[in-house]
Amino acid sequence: MANENEKKTDAAADAAKAEKAAKAAKNKAAGEAKKKAKGESAQGVRIAAAGETKVSGEKAPRLETIYKKEIVPSLMKQLNEKNPMAIPRLSKVVLNCAIKDAVANPKVLDSAMDEILAITGQKAVLTRSRKAIASFKVREGNAVGVMVTLRRARMYEFLDRLMNVALPRVRDFKGVSAKSFDGRGNYSLGLREQIIFPEINYDKVDKIRGMTITIATTAKNNEQARALLAELGMPFRK
Repeated sequence: MANENEKKTDAAADAAKAEKAAKAAKNKAAGEAKKKAKGESAQGVRIAAAGETKVSGEKAPRLETIYKKEIVPSLMKQLNEKNPMAIPRLSKVVLNCAIKDAVANPKVLDSAMDEILAITGQKAVLTRSRKAIASFKVREGNAVGVMVTLRRARMYEFLDRLMNVALPRVRDFKGVSAKSFDGRGNYSLGLREQIIFPEINYDKVDKIRGMTITIATTAKNNEQARALLAELGMPFRK
């Protein structure tokens, strides 16, 4: 009789354990699905929705508000334009990070993508070689870097942090070059270290990497583009 009672007790305990394990697995799956629905990465970094800033989706970015209220009237006077729609504006910002070690070790691309995600709030895409280069041991189609294109709210939010937070943290910073325009209103600048962005955790950085940032505008020439970026707060070297 005692043996039967012990067997029943053990069976009940096993059933309780199995039910508890099933409940834990269900909660874990629900949590992962919730994260995915919110647009979060495996590291817990939130991915901004389309047209939403990385910080807040409820109000327009600070830089965009300044552009509409202050910069547009100022540029209308500088450029002698009567139509506000003729004033140059930002169209997109492209971040490109080329990684030479990716040919031998493709896993380094994962950490680069996580860093770009943390910096911009938008998932990056892989860039692949267009042709084979034997001297570099690169085959056509090999992943050689990552890039991301920012538009609308995310673009303004990123530029605001770049000009007012990240660039001043560059060692011996004296300003960016005012000559890096392509003649069609686009401006490019290079960064040697990704750790100037406060979103990057220095303890988790496996290697220092640089990147190229291209700011595309609707300006017709270099002078208009330079005037636009200067009004936005780009710290040009004097």
